[in-house]
Amino acid sequence: MRLMWIATCLAISLFSSHVSATDQEQKKAEDKAEVLEHKAAEKGADVPVPKAEAITTSEVQAVDPAGKAPLDDAITCLARSIYWEAKGRETNEMEAVASVVMNRLGHEGFPDTVCAVVKQGSEIKNCQFSWWCDGRSDQVKEDAEYAVAKEIARKALNKTLNDRTLGAMYFHDKTVRPDWAGKYIKTADIGRFRFYKPRGGDAK
Repeated sequence: MRLMWIATCLAISLFSSHVSATDQEQKKAEDKAEVLEHKAAEKGADVPVPKAEAITTSEVQAVDPAGKAPLDDAITCLARSIYWEAKGRETNEMEAVASVVMNRLGHEGFPDTVCAVVKQGSEIKNCQFSWWCDGRSDQVKEDAEYAVAKEIARKALNKTLNDRTLGAMYFHDKTVRPDWAGKYIKTADIGRFRFYKPRGGDAK
């Protein structure tokens, strides 16, 4: 009986230390992301961040592991946008969606945090990212695809993601022809997406 009690205590201790380590990684990732989004909004030198400041793979995967957390930190907001806008698509399409969010960050006409960029327009029922206003649950359904989205979010925040969109701030599925597309300059076609940037650099 004593051995069973000792084994139970040991298991609880090991589980608690694992949870604690995961929580620490999550907190570290969220803190780093807050600093990195602030730097990105300032539009400084577009070079990878120093290793000590960069979010690691284990840290980013510790954030919102079940895909059910509130959207109130940069990693979760960016990863969910990548996931809901491009899940099931090729990796380059998912990366391009991340680039659009990061290109908007701090640009005139857009907010200076990732979550505010993602949620922009919801107050007037005119969401910039349709998944945020579609009235459906925003919880993740495919764990593997969400893990990929979080890794892409990590690279985007660390500034190690190649911007295939060439500075785009808008995109749409090529199967539709939105009225607003004619106001902007097309920059790239990537998979089933078409990307645009403002004429003269002004967002609308």
